This record gives sequence, structure tokens and C-alpha cells, in this order.
Amino acid sequence: MDAFDLLHPVIQHHVVNTLGWHGLRPLQAEAVSPLSSGEDAILLAPTAGGKTEAAMLPLLSAMEQQSWLGLSLLYVCPLKALLNNLQPRIGQYASWLGRVASTRHGDTTAGARARMSRDRPDILLTTPESLEAMLVSTLIDAPRMFADVRAIVVDEVHAFAGDDRGWHLLSVLDRIEELTNRRIQRVGLSATVGNAPELLGWLQGHDAAERRGSVIAPEVASPVVPELILDYVGNVGNAATVVGRTGVGEKRLVFADSRRTVEDLAVRVREQGVETFVSHSSLSLNERKRAEAAFAEARECVIVSTSTLELGIDVGDLDRIVQIGSPMTVASMLQRLGRTGRRPGTSRNMTFLALDDAELMRACGLLLLHGERFIEPVVPPPAPRHVASQQIVGRALQKGRVHLDVEAGAVARLGLCTPDESVEIGEWLATTGHLDEDSGLYFVGPTAEQRFGRRNFMELLAVFTAAPEVTILHGRTEIGSVDPTLLTLKVTGPRIIALAGKPWRVTYIDWRRKRAYVEPSDDVGRSRWTGDSRAYSFELSDAIRRVLLGEEPAGVTLSTRASQRLLALREAFEPRVSADSTVVAMDGTRLRWWTFAGARANAVLVAALGAVAPDLLDEWSYSNLAVALRSDATPAQISVALRDALEQFGSELAGVQPEVSPQALKKLKFSELLTPQLAVATLAHRTGDWASAANVARRRVIPHT
Repeated sequence: MDAFDLLHPVIQHHVVNTLGWHGLRPLQAEAVSPLSSGEDAILLAPTAGGKTEAAMLPLLSAMEQQSWLGLSLLYVCPLKALLNNLQPRIGQYASWLGRVASTRHGDTTAGARARMSRDRPDILLTTPESLEAMLVSTLIDAPRMFADVRAIVVDEVHAFAGDDRGWHLLSVLDRIEELTNRRIQRVGLSATVGNAPELLGWLQGHDAAERRGSVIAPEVASPVVPELILDYVGNVGNAATVVGRTGVGEKRLVFADSRRTVEDLAVRVREQGVETFVSHSSLSLNERKRAEAAFAEARECVIVSTSTLELGIDVGDLDRIVQIGSPMTVASMLQRLGRTGRRPGTSRNMTFLALDDAELMRACGLLLLHGERFIEPVVPPPAPRHVASQQIVGRALQKGRVHLDVEAGAVARLGLCTPDESVEIGEWLATTGHLDEDSGLYFVGPTAEQRFGRRNFMELLAVFTAAPEVTILHGRTEIGSVDPTLLTLKVTGPRIIALAGKPWRVTYIDWRRKRAYVEPSDDVGRSRWTGDSRAYSFELSDAIRRVLLGEEPAGVTLSTRASQRLLALREAFEPRVSADSTVVAMDGTRLRWWTFAGARANAVLVAALGAVAPDLLDEWSYSNLAVALRSDATPAQISVALRDALEQFGSELAGVQPEVSPQALKKLKFSELLTPQLAVATLAHRTGDWASAANVARRRVIPHT
């Protein structure tokens, strides 16, 4: 039977007559049979490849053909903006069958939440955090709310799997399955992954071997060759000039990987008379909505964004993508590149503008990997013991009183920790008062109440940490938020900040309520947010090494400026790179061991050297490309120390534990729910890349020539 014929007749009618389709796309056709029969699946297709319909059309058909009642389908996204963007489309499809799709997340009003509790929608678009909030809420009958759930769609599943939010999602889904007393069908949607079968197994959870599942990824008949340009501009001002002059008359989306650069660039582009909008996580919801809606409706304009617009939020037809610097992964680059070329007569394109040498090298390395068709595997963060402890407390909050050994066993079964670790975590939670005990049953204790109880335990329900920020208001209108230090830096004259791509004069700061009031200004403003330096992967760091040795990214046009600067970098790095060895060479006035291994591998190498020959290291510091050495260290000494480390810790350096600073430990959310030893071990496990470190440790170490 043809795939189209398997769909419910009403769905068939609307596909032809409402959507105006002449047939299903390959992904949509291949997904109908397995999804209709209840199989788990990962659906892979380029951006705008019809993945939402590939999942929803067969699941809606199953909903009607199998008489699913009540809340039967969950649709989970990593971003609230993506949920808001999808709701009208999914709501339309549901309405064809007389079904209702509703959205619930942190911005949903109390009235709308109450209505959903009384009259459950058939489809709920939501986030993992909102799902857990519903499980623990005293205002919701969770067993009734979730009793009829049959399936879940996880959009942008790679974004979840590569983050602790993925472990959180699997844990919450397991708790919902306990309420339904059935296995819930799991469907993940993604555009770019390098290890789809492993991703499917991760999504299926602890009983993956017992579940039916498939990866659905039809071959693309004729892959589109994108237009890729790399330019070296040197600073934000020059980047703004290029953005303003490139693609005149076109709609341009500019990505920058820091909010500060986004704001600075937007102000400078707007100064050139170009209609400019801004989107990033520190803008208010209404400000982002206004910017994205205006951008979608405009014709000749620019929107400058962080990764918030990388995922599938629809901002209309785009003509050109500009990337300030470079993303950290090929997968991210492909996601962004896929925003262009959707309209007939247009092509996929991306122009990279490097602001400095580091960005130029990173862009070259990334483009080299892209030309080699490399895509990073999605690897869930290892050892999520802090999520295990959060889930034990969350389960106690949900159920009231629990058997600690049962709940600890549940998180161990999910792979969040080992059985022995789950016992240790449970004992620690009880010892520290996060859990209290009465007659052998455990419940949320006074320490957890004090630490997390404000605002209905909202801090307990999210596994990510947001830095404290001050809300900026113009009158009663919230514009966004900034780092508090921006409002404490010494200034001469009025304090001018930049936010939403505009300058504002600060008129009053209410430190108690963490609010600042502003008025528009014509002066130049500043912006500031805290951020951590990001670790390159081994593959990206090694690609940079190969570029410095002379390899060229395939299919990329380098501007004259980029070519000249790259030539200068190759000459400067010539003493530090080798085709088959690592090099000990000077970097200005400091001696470094040039590994080109990435920060995580270098963290393991530093810990290994520190264990056997600490006097060779200079302050135990390292970067993505090199390890700092004492000024008189020699390649021969490094070689001997590495042999000793491989002998002491094994051929894979498995016994090495990277150093964890107290400052770093504070950034691991729920670290206080773990014993100090488990907390340090958890963060150390996430800091290192042992396989790459061992690879590098076995190479020759040579002096520069």
C-alpha cells in the first residue's frame, strides 16, 4: 500500500486540498508506516525538509484511527520561541481532526495553565522543565493529566542529547511512563548528526534493546553545493561595513556567538542606515517577538542574532547568511547554512567574517572539516550524577513520600549513575537534610525547602544555570537584561548601555529589585555579559593544525585579505606545527607544547604531566592548541614524562583526573546535592577527552626547527 494511503482520509484530503501538495516528500513517505505502527524513530532531513509534517501526519492519523483520547501526544522543543513558532502550524493540522494543540512553557499565563488542567488538549507543545513542573505541581492531578500519553516528538533532538537537558528529558519521560503504565513512542527530529543510530538508542532509553526503532534519512538526490566565502575584517566596525554593503536589497541573517558582539554589530550596522533587528537570550520575550516578526515581514534588512535563531524558528525567506567568526561545530554551521536557499531561484550561502587571527584559524579548520564531509557525533554529557540527585529530590516532591532505594534504583536504571553511586547520593541527600525520613519513607527535607522552595521549586526543575542579570526597563516596557557589572563600571558622564541594538541612558538603578530604568540616547552604548571560553574538539583543533601546514578548505572562496592573513599565520606558526609530531616552541616570551588537541584533551595531558613531572608545567595552564611549559623544559623531558604517565595510568590514560577548580565546581548545577568527591569526579569526567589525549601522548615530541 502507498504511504499516502496509510494516512487517515481526512489528513489525505487536507494534504491535497489545504496544503496543496501533489504528494509526500521522501522523508514523509518513509515515516508513515513505522510511525503509524508505533515504532520509535529518528527523522533526519536538512533544514526545511518537512520533518514536522513527517512526524505529525502519521501520528495524527494514528490518533484518530486508534481512538487516542485526552492528552495523547507531547511535542517537546528546546526553545520557547520554537514552540510558539510551531503552534499555529501544528494547531492547524490537529484542527482537521477536531483535535486541539496547546502550548505550555514558562511564559504561559496562569489562566491558560488552569484551562489546560481542566480540559486537557490532545497535543501539548512544551519543554522538559514545564513537564516536570506539571509533575510536581500541587494544582495539577499529574496521573490524570498524563494518563493517556501515547507518543512524544522531540524536535531538534541533537540539541537535547548533547546537553544535560537531554538526560533531564529522558528522566521526566520515564516518570510519565510510570504514570501511563505503558511505553511511550519516541520520535526525534534532527537536521545534522554524525551518529544517528546511537542517537536513536539514547532517545529510546534504558530498554532500547526491547523497543522497535529505525533511523529514517532518505538520500538527498542532488546535494546543493553552497556558496562559502571567508573574509578577514579585523574588527567589528569593519564587519559592520561589510554587512551593510553585502547583499544590498536582500534580507540578511547575521550570526555572532556572543551577545556583546551582536549588540555592538547591530548598533554599527544601523548607523549605516540599514534597517536592523536583534535577537538573543537576554532580550525580553516581547522584544524578540517584535524583532523577529518585523524581520519576517521586511524585505531589505538585517537581523543580528546569537544561536537563538540557529534552530528552526521561521523568520521568513532569507537571501544571505553572514557568520561573524565561526561556529564551534560543523553541525551548527550546517544548521545555520540551511536557513538560506529555501526560495526558488536562491542558493545556500554563508559568508564568514573573521574579527581576529583565532577566528580566522577556527573558520578555516571548520570549513576544512565541512569539505571532508565530517559531522560531529552527538555525545551525551558523561556521568550526569547531579541530574540523578536532582531527579531523586524531584521524585520525592512529585510523590510526597517515597522509598529511597526504589527512587535511587530508578535513576541508576536510566544510566544517570551506577547503582552504588545512587546509594551514595541517596545517603548524602538524607544526611544533608535535602531529604527527611519518617517510618522508612523519605520526603523533601528542610535544606531542599530552603534552597529550592522559592517560586514553587522552580530552581529545582531546570538543570541549566542562568547567570544573574539586571532587568532593563524603558518606562513599563521590559527591553532585556544585562550583566550587573555593566552598571558598576566607572564612567565619566552619563551611563550609556547598548541593548536591542540601540543606545540607552541609565536613569535609575534599583539594586534591591535588580532593575534599571533607561531612556533612549544618541550616544554610543556598551554591553556586557559573562561567558566562558569554549573548548574546541580534537577534530577542530587538528584541522587548524592541518590548515597551518598548508591544507586548503574545499569549495571555499577566500578574500584577498583572508588569503594574505592566512599566509602570514602559516609563516608565524611554521615553527609550532608538524605533520606527525607535537612541537615544543616559543609563543612570544612563553614556552609551549603545541599539541593542537583541544582544551579537553589538553586538560588530561596537563593532569597526566602534573602527576609524574609537575615541574615541567607553568601554572598548569593550557588552551585549545597548546600547554604552557616551564621556560627550561625540553622535548626529551616531555617525552619521558608522557611515557611514565602512560605506564602509570594505562595506555588510554584512563586513571588521570583533570583538575577541577572551586570556581568551576560552582557552575555545576546541583553540585551541592552530591558528595564533594562525586561532584569533583563528575566535573572532571566532563572536562577531559581521554582518547584524544592518549593519541597525542603517543606521538613524538620535537623541538622547533
